[in-house]
Amino acid sequence: MQSNDILEIARTQVLEQGIGLDEAQALACLQLPDDRVDELLDLAHEVRVRWCGDEVEVEGIVSLKTGGCPEDCHFCSQSGVFDSPVRSAWLDIPSLVKAAQETAATGASEFCIVAAVRGPDERLMHQIREGVKAITDVVDINVACSLGMLSQEQVDELASIGVHRYNHNLETAKSYFGNVVTTHSFEERVETCEMVRKAGMELCCGGILGMGETVEQRAEFAAQLAALQPDEVPLNFLNPRPGTPFGDKEPMSAVDALRTVGTFRLVMPRTILRFAGGREITLGDLAERGVRGGVNAVIVGNYLTTLGRPADEDLAMLADLKMPIKALAKNL
Repeated sequence: MQSNDILEIARTQVLEQGIGLDEAQALACLQLPDDRVDELLDLAHEVRVRWCGDEVEVEGIVSLKTGGCPEDCHFCSQSGVFDSPVRSAWLDIPSLVKAAQETAATGASEFCIVAAVRGPDERLMHQIREGVKAITDVVDINVACSLGMLSQEQVDELASIGVHRYNHNLETAKSYFGNVVTTHSFEERVETCEMVRKAGMELCCGGILGMGETVEQRAEFAAQLAALQPDEVPLNFLNPRPGTPFGDKEPMSAVDALRTVGTFRLVMPRTILRFAGGREITLGDLAERGVRGGVNAVIVGNYLTTLGRPADEDLAMLADLKMPIKALAKNL
């Protein structure tokens, strides 16, 4: 049976040759029985070390504009469409700089400024210009942004002011996207991602797992992400938020989450694969196993509307695993 042979195939194709699994092969990995998940994770770890090295990248995030977003992403408590407890708020520039300094103090090499918007208006672009300059004047850290869908002019400006990486998630597979978002299209997200790459910024593009998609759609999603050739893929796991359409969904099981992490590594052997939101409730104490199963980056501290693990706990975990934190490599 193919599922019994897929890891042997992956050992040759991915580990030795550096060629990621295709959609059908990814599905075979996602259908591996529970008693082979450790074998999958061990291979994913070997692939990560072979093609990415043993370092781990640490990132902090902060929300410049929280809540009040006009989009209806069904997982998100920042949507103004739903009756969730998150309310609109803006962060001032001194607070932004302070957050960047605190992030740098953890050993992080990346600081991401996030805004809950469909796309940036002139007020937001002005704050980004001021914020990026204020941060880079006093903190030695790469600045990333996540500001929704962009015009070509906005992409070019962000690149020109020194934004190192832009995050714009596909969120889920194209065939499932309409079940998650109705106020914009999958193609609109892809368009922004392609402009970001062409402008020379690094592309950070991932999504959320466990939103009701099928295993086949997870394989589809992995292949669609790989086609964009992102520099980084953040893997979030649904943390059901009160007041949202997905608020009553059950969190993804730990074994399914680990199986997915290992599979995504085999699909994208050279990509930064980052543990992001939801890992605390989905994996709990098994987060360490996930890091040993192909992940090579983590977000430390809190997320946008949910609490993460304290940064010192994640840093201690990486130290215990003897996984060195990547030194800052500023792109000039």
